[in-house]
Amino acid sequence: MKCNCHNEIDLCVEIVPIFNSLSFDEKIELAKIAIHKKFKRGEYIYQAGDKQEYLFIVHRGKIKVTRYSEDGKEQIIRIVGEGEFIGELSLFANSNLTDYAVALEDTSICMLAGDVVRKYIEKEPTVGLKIMAELSKRLDMMEELVEGINLHSVEWRLARFLLKMKDEHNVVVLNTTKGNFASQLGMSQETLSRKLALFQEQKLIKMITAKKIALLNIEALESIS
Repeated sequence: MKCNCHNEIDLCVEIVPIFNSLSFDEKIELAKIAIHKKFKRGEYIYQAGDKQEYLFIVHRGKIKVTRYSEDGKEQIIRIVGEGEFIGELSLFANSNLTDYAVALEDTSICMLAGDVVRKYIEKEPTVGLKIMAELSKRLDMMEELVEGINLHSVEWRLARFLLKMKDEHNVVVLNTTKGNFASQLGMSQETLSRKLALFQEQKLIKMITAKKIALLNIEALESIS
């Protein structure tokens, strides 16, 4: 669904950290050529096999990036929200996409052609450095996920994630469903529920709500991870 809401497009470009170094006029120029679309929950933003042409920026809502094994098992790669981007390979390659992007809730996005963003990187190298920094973080997360699935227990993966996601009050707020959370950790939802219950029984955590977890024993969780 396309939308000609220029104010929304302007805001979409404005909230993206990678474009902070651009001048006001450059942001307006980007906003004018951005394509704004809205997706209902469950709709695909793109699918594996589609051509890599655009950088997708989340204005409102959430998107999950996922892949499927040959037997249909889903592995969530990441979940992105407001101000974050996907489709970054459009900046570096002309191959087809290998994963799926699905709206987790009603979502609006901006689409910027990869060749357009490349021109801005040439003019403003800071944009390119910020994109590289974000991609480095994503690569590190992927390597940790692969290592966790292949070498470590589900307890290790869960403890590690909780410690990385906690805020200054030692609280973790999940930004998605338990099913998606479990997939991110490479385990079933049933296994995740059992391990959360075990951690709570051991007084390592307290389930405040289904999506809000207080960490009670940081040292013990660190020893697990």
